[in-house]
Amino acid sequence: MQLSYKYINLMITVVLFFALFAAGSVLYNGFFSTQVLLNMLIDNAFLIITAIGMTFVLIIGGIDISVGSVIALVCMLSAYLLEIQHLSAMIVIPLMLLMGFLFGLVQGSFIHFFTIQPFIVTLAGMFLARGLCYVISIDTIMITNPFYQFVATYRIPLPFGNFISISVIIALVLVLAALYLSNYTKFGRAVYAIGGNAQSAMLMGLPVGRTKVLVYGLSGFCSALSGVVFSFYMLSGYGLHAMGLEMDAIASAVIGGTPLTGGVGFVTGTLFGVLIQGVIQTLIMFQGTLSSWWTKIAVAFLLCLFIVLQRIVVSRKERTKSIS
Repeated sequence: MQLSYKYINLMITVVLFFALFAAGSVLYNGFFSTQVLLNMLIDNAFLIITAIGMTFVLIIGGIDISVGSVIALVCMLSAYLLEIQHLSAMIVIPLMLLMGFLFGLVQGSFIHFFTIQPFIVTLAGMFLARGLCYVISIDTIMITNPFYQFVATYRIPLPFGNFISISVIIALVLVLAALYLSNYTKFGRAVYAIGGNAQSAMLMGLPVGRTKVLVYGLSGFCSALSGVVFSFYMLSGYGLHAMGLEMDAIASAVIGGTPLTGGVGFVTGTLFGVLIQGVIQTLIMFQGTLSSWWTKIAVAFLLCLFIVLQRIVVSRKERTKSIS
């Protein structure tokens, strides 16, 4: 029974995705195709990467609202270093990933060592990263670097005339790495234990402080990687890039079965949470007359639905424990 409670939100998310995809296939000609599904991955690769980092943060009971601003900062700084300073992409990309990781570590250190609420620390990080974008430039910096141009336009051919982008490969590799990290490592077990009860985890001898800091470092790394992928996608740096993306990442994780209370979370569920947003966007595009803002309305409805569902599941589990 406990196992079914744990996975019920994940199962509902998967069923909902296939139901929406099936509905689109019935309603619109051309919707039911492998390339439509692959296009969802192509258009949302950066969100998948961001949401994976957010999932780990939510599992420990934290939150990180700086991720969108970090993505914008990575795009802007990458464009500046590539186009103004003429650095090699092989230098810029590792530098951005290191910067994101360190940015997350600093935030995690403030949260743990000074016992400051994660929302406050990451809010400051959000303002800092977004402000630094405008220190670099208030205008858009276009990226003309040959390597970035190649990655942005190259399509990996698949059977039957289908294709994916390099960004999709990056996102899927990260998904597999996150699955291994969360399920088969001491770090992953510590993350879940801290989310369930940090005090008990500490009494068990788990490195609570170090794990918390590393989780925020992981979130910063994922944000930086997402920023690199987003710069491939947009081929520009601009201070308003990725506005509100942190909320899309949180929504994807919650819809995927990761509650805001921590202790439970699914990387696979987060992937399907992103794909649900992607299929809603695709349905609106095929419909043709609705504004893209209806995606936000649909996601808001689903988010409320899943939060209520999570509350019901938790209440039933607590009632079952009290009876037993």
